[in-house]
Amino acid sequence: MSLEEAAKTVADQIRRQQYVEVYAHHDADGIAAGAILCHAMLRTGIRFRLRICAEITSAGLSRDAASLLCDLGSGREDLPPETMVVDHHLPLFAGQFHANPRLEKIDGDRELSAAGMAYIVAQEMGDNRDLAGLVIPGIIGDCQEFAGKNLEIFNEGVANGIIVPDRGMTLAGRDMAEKWLLATRPYLDRISGDDSAVADLLAASQGEAGLKTDVLLSLAVLTSAPQASAEGLGMLYGDTVHLQREVIEDAHALTAVIDACGKSGHGDLAVALCLRSSAEIEQAWEATRRHHLAVIGAIKTVHPAQEGNAVYECEDATLASDIADVLARDRVHKAPVLVYARSGEDCRISARLPTGVTADLGLLVRDLAAACGGNGGGHHTRAGATIPCDRLGAFVKGWQEGFAA
Repeated sequence: MSLEEAAKTVADQIRRQQYVEVYAHHDADGIAAGAILCHAMLRTGIRFRLRICAEITSAGLSRDAASLLCDLGSGREDLPPETMVVDHHLPLFAGQFHANPRLEKIDGDRELSAAGMAYIVAQEMGDNRDLAGLVIPGIIGDCQEFAGKNLEIFNEGVANGIIVPDRGMTLAGRDMAEKWLLATRPYLDRISGDDSAVADLLAASQGEAGLKTDVLLSLAVLTSAPQASAEGLGMLYGDTVHLQREVIEDAHALTAVIDACGKSGHGDLAVALCLRSSAEIEQAWEATRRHHLAVIGAIKTVHPAQEGNAVYECEDATLASDIADVLARDRVHKAPVLVYARSGEDCRISARLPTGVTADLGLLVRDLAAACGGNGGGHHTRAGATIPCDRLGAFVKGWQEGFAA
């Protein structure tokens, strides 16, 4: 079965419904994927309810309506067979209504996000080409490449005037000071979260004609370089994207706001933006500001749980994923990074693979989580799990043994 045939199978099943319960993962890719399909359903006259979730279980699904999972579900074997899944994670779900690039031998790590998969399904439901811009937060948020199917969707959006490529700074914020203050992609040591440092940086970059971007970037690199990776610093300036149909035009900014709102418990604000409502845009930005400053504060204080390894504990489970991203991408590590946080009786785990390190995190995390009575999985380079806190020691031991060689 081709990717388009799988998309059509799911699209046809959606179109048979009068009402759909939609569950979307709480990051930028998941929320964008859910919003794309909700747009398509709204235009087709199908009623729906969209919920933003950190994870999903079979018991948590509605038994009274059709369930559609976005950026969730592929890694679960226990879902009801009639569940509809639009995802790009390592697949275990065997139901017939499953659209996933990996099932068609397409790289779900790099070449097609869940939002991109949702866009292909939406196209089988009608003319939804104007939604191409919502695929971009999925690509950026999941650190994917503009290659393969992602590039096809991008090019289609450019051809239709939905997407306009550009070059520039990639930091997200409402003004120049906020861009540097809230910098977590990349995190900038001695700049991020420091009002005085940001003010000094901007003042030192002023020329007779105004702010000199080349001086600004050079000073930022020199300031942060001692603790930063080359990959992280290289993200400061590069390809940018203008989204002509979205309420936040800058794609990196839209991605940051959707992601921060979703992870901090304000999924409603993220969804509103993706459904093209600007009524609460300032509230969404304020939630983003709080979340980014919380991540920055945690980064400044987080330390390895044990000396000499890349296993870290953080206090807030809502920050674990972003902390893992920063540590693996913006700090120099020669081994996979694991960040865990306790939340009641459960422990949330985020694992990341630094550039240049080879491993399959998705499979390892899935197997370790299952052995500990939890659930986990993801991608080759980015994975996560939820396990009982009393099994954390066993998980960490298995993790360390898995990379001992």
